[in-house]
This record gives sequence, structure tokens and C-alpha cells, in this order.
Amino acid sequence: MNCDECKLAQKRFSEESALAMAERTIRRLWITIIILIVLMAGLSVGFFVYESQFEEYSEYTEVEAEQEGDYNFVSGGDLNYVTEGASPEGN
Repeated sequence: MNCDECKLAQKRFSEESALAMAERTIRRLWITIIILIVLMAGLSVGFFVYESQFEEYSEYTEVEAEQEGDYNFVSGGDLNYVTEGASPEGN
């Protein structure tokens, strides 16, 4: 074997080695991307399942009283001040 053939073989070996390393790196990156997508979807589903236990609802009740002045109603932990003749949404 002459020196030119040795250099050509060494160059071919280094190119094949770099190509194999690039293929492994690309495969690892794709696996990482797929894992991250699965984790993101799982976190989204988990968030919706967790938040579904805190469903809020509101209920409007009209109360008539035989007194003059302001009426204070406590509903669901909120204190609503309603003056006579005014709508609860306006206050």
C-alpha cells in the first residue's frame, strides 16, 4: 500500500465515523423531541383534570324583605351590597 491509499482510507474512515455520530445525534434529538411532546400533552391533561375539581357556579336568588334601606346578602363567600330598587349586577 502506498501513502496515497493510506490517506484515502483514513479520510473515508473519518467521514464514515462522523456520519455515524451525526446519525446517532439526530436520533437522540428526535427521541428527546417526542418525549417532550408527550410530557407536554400529559401535563396539559393533568392540569385540566386537576382544575376540573374547582368548578365554579353562580346562583341568583331574589329575596324580598319588609324593611327599609340597604340589604346585605352573603352568597358563596362574597358579600353583595344591593340598594333598594337597584339591580345586583349594577353594584
